[in-house]
Amino acid sequence: MSSSPVVIVIGASRGIGRQIALTLANNSITVVVAAKSSSSVPPKQFPPDPNSTESTIHTVVQEIKQTGGKAYAKQVDVRSASSVNELVQWTIDTLGHIDAVVYNPGAIFWASVLDTPLKRYQLMHEVNTLGLYVTVQSLLPHFYSRGTGRLVIVSPPIYSRFPRGKTAYAMTKFAMTTLMMGLHHDFKRRQQSHGFNGCVCSIWPAAGIISAATEFVRPGQYTNLRKPEIFADAILEILKEEDPWRVSGKAWLDEDYLRELRGVTDFDGYAVVPGDKVRRIMPNKLPVLEVEEEDDEGDKLDSTQMRKEKAKL
Repeated sequence: MSSSPVVIVIGASRGIGRQIALTLANNSITVVVAAKSSSSVPPKQFPPDPNSTESTIHTVVQEIKQTGGKAYAKQVDVRSASSVNELVQWTIDTLGHIDAVVYNPGAIFWASVLDTPLKRYQLMHEVNTLGLYVTVQSLLPHFYSRGTGRLVIVSPPIYSRFPRGKTAYAMTKFAMTTLMMGLHHDFKRRQQSHGFNGCVCSIWPAAGIISAATEFVRPGQYTNLRKPEIFADAILEILKEEDPWRVSGKAWLDEDYLRELRGVTDFDGYAVVPGDKVRRIMPNKLPVLEVEEEDDEGDKLDSTQMRKEKAKL
């Protein structure tokens, strides 16, 4: 059993996910390093290139342990509901509880609609959207029974320009942000009915971050890129936030979160190329999606309740 906070980082074998795991472990958090990529043979060099296939859940755990952190490797395939359920139950059985989950796995393919094969869309849908949904459904009973829990989803704010040139990819990523927004409303209802004190939010890079994804779209180019530490630092601060409702229900950008809620103003140290003034790729101002609500929700449609009533007839 773990006396320290326990966080599962899904999609933590390389790139940004690896750095999230390292940063959390370096701040007294017990990390379950989860991903599909595992290894039984030591890499040719250690530590391996963090964006290569030689970086796996086992090498990340080894890196963490060498610096005195606590971490466990657990293989998971988010396309399999049984695999996700096993990850969640194994963590509860082994460490006693789960304080938070960071959902970072991502399948990527950027092309026009015509040039995006159906199989590519299906893969992105299974990894990005369905994998997150399975993870949430597996987690919620544990979070609700404890009365707390935090979920950080790596997905973008919803705005008009993002789908340009990558519509199929954007469909799956926007769906993840939509799930975040809906789950936030579920959490608010649970807070009112049971005193639930948890949160859910999404986060996305404001500027390009060196990772397997940027190697996919910009191979070998390092200018105008930041180190993954900025993203990991923002997630760490979200998990440390004393009032979870300050962050819940919002689609954050890493830079904006650190600036607005933590007062960070100098981001130059995150540049991959020293002295490089990294260009922001996300809009400086994003649309506000909130609308003015009535004090009550009116009649709430609940399909499960309707089925129960129908079954009685």
